[in-house]
Amino acid sequence: MKSLLERLDIPYQNESLYLTALTHASYGYEYQVENNERLEFLGDAVMQLLMGDYLYRKDSVNEGIMTKMRAQLVCKEAYVVYASYIHLKDYMRLGKGEQLKGANDSMIADAFEALFGAIYLDLGYMAAEKAFQIMVVPHIKPMAKIIDYKSSLQELIQSGDKRSISYIVLKETGPSHDKEYEVAVKLDNHITLGVGKGKKKKDAEQDAAHDALKKVNYDLKETL
Repeated sequence: MKSLLERLDIPYQNESLYLTALTHASYGYEYQVENNERLEFLGDAVMQLLMGDYLYRKDSVNEGIMTKMRAQLVCKEAYVVYASYIHLKDYMRLGKGEQLKGANDSMIADAFEALFGAIYLDLGYMAAEKAFQIMVVPHIKPMAKIIDYKSSLQELIQSGDKRSISYIVLKETGPSHDKEYEVAVKLDNHITLGVGKGKKKKDAEQDAAHDALKKVNYDLKETL
């Protein structure tokens, strides 16, 4: 446990909190010690706040889009990804039966939440925010593919009049094995809402939709 905390640059004071954070209910039952369920509850609230604060400061999209982004970046699937980068499951305490099967995604996600609950209780919000910067922020961009900006933009467009959006490749650059695409998303085939780039057409389209959504509080509403 100490090696994990030191590697993550967490200046812990109460090591037992972190042991509890990584203690599954099966281990707690067998050895009659506290499990991580209460810390998981607290950690969920801490992660919601940290991600909400990050998205508010990082992007100028509206509340509805931020809510959707937060839901996709603060969930079981996302926690498992974040946890994999720090090899969290190697430090989890499981009951004998669960050890044979290995920690499943739900257990790993719960432990990751509980870890943030422990950091918050032990060191306070600023330390939790620093840990968030180390463990979560570097992996948000690679996970952007799970955020469906195209669907969000489509929903926004169709919330008003029935108007159409289309994606047009503006140019392709680079050799055939390493192309980069520049794509524009257009309203009714002639009004450019946003432009994006990517190594794949679908990634460029997502980037273009993201660019359009950033304008939602500015000129996009007037365009629509």
